[in-house]
Amino acid sequence: MRITTPFDATSTAAEVVRGIDLSGKRIVVTGGASGIGVETARALAGAGAEVVLAVRDVAAGARVAADITRTTGNGRVTVRPLDLADLASVRAFVAAWAGPLHVLVNNAGVMACPEQRTRDGWELQLATNHLGHFALADGLRRALAAAGGARVVSVSSCAHVRSPVVFDDLHFERRPYEPWSAYGQSKTANVLFAVEVTARWRDDGITSNALMPGGIATNLQRHLGGATYMAQAAERFRKAGRSLKTPEQGAATSVLLATSPLLECVGGRYFEDCNEALPHDGTSTVDGVAAWALDREAAGRLWTLSERAIGAR
Repeated sequence: MRITTPFDATSTAAEVVRGIDLSGKRIVVTGGASGIGVETARALAGAGAEVVLAVRDVAAGARVAADITRTTGNGRVTVRPLDLADLASVRAFVAAWAGPLHVLVNNAGVMACPEQRTRDGWELQLATNHLGHFALADGLRRALAAAGGARVVSVSSCAHVRSPVVFDDLHFERRPYEPWSAYGQSKTANVLFAVEVTARWRDDGITSNALMPGGIATNLQRHLGGATYMAQAAERFRKAGRSLKTPEQGAATSVLLATSPLLECVGGRYFEDCNEALPHDGTSTVDGVAAWALDREAAGRLWTLSERAIGAR
């Protein structure tokens, strides 16, 4: 049965978490120093959670943490370094973690950037958006299991309809690099990850869902022309009967998946505008979930390849 909620595209993160007490809960938000990550962390802290901003730029993270504390009155907002494109950084973050983890919000990402490779030779978008988050979640599995009923939230995108995971050439070694195809593949990987986490880790009480936050003007568009790109995006959304969102609205679906009692024990699904998405109809580029993103066989295959890539035990 499709999951629906009282919220929609206009709802804000603060609205979806209103009335929910997160006191005693520990939450990690990757990329929490910019864009919708800031408003995701602010809403969670406002509800009483202990929030860790896992960020590359620790100074920027410290400024955001101080602002969140000022606006929410919650002094339990801290910053830890994390570079998802660097496995050593991910492993250091995991090694430093102690105690349970109730929610992991895999929010950080890069979009449609020029071709780049990590020190492991991975294409940067797949490395950052999927493999780094995969390694982080894998490393924190015991902490998530210890929390009881933990949730992993994966921020995907409507761009997942641009490409399935191309298993015979994940890193564009034999095909010409195309920024949007690479981004689309990485966003499909985010959904497949949520599908497989729920299947594999359910006995540990861990579930995962993925989401499309909406069209929001943030630093994510820096490789695409910024304001010019967003004007074009606004037109695409308008044709689909939608509007661009504020960062507070863009964070709403992430916060919903992280906290709502309506999502208790629910996993392996893809949400947009605070409701489970309908199947992609093959025409729109801004809504719906592609069948390839929910394919269990593909999810299992990606999991195996990801384990091999990060050297998981």
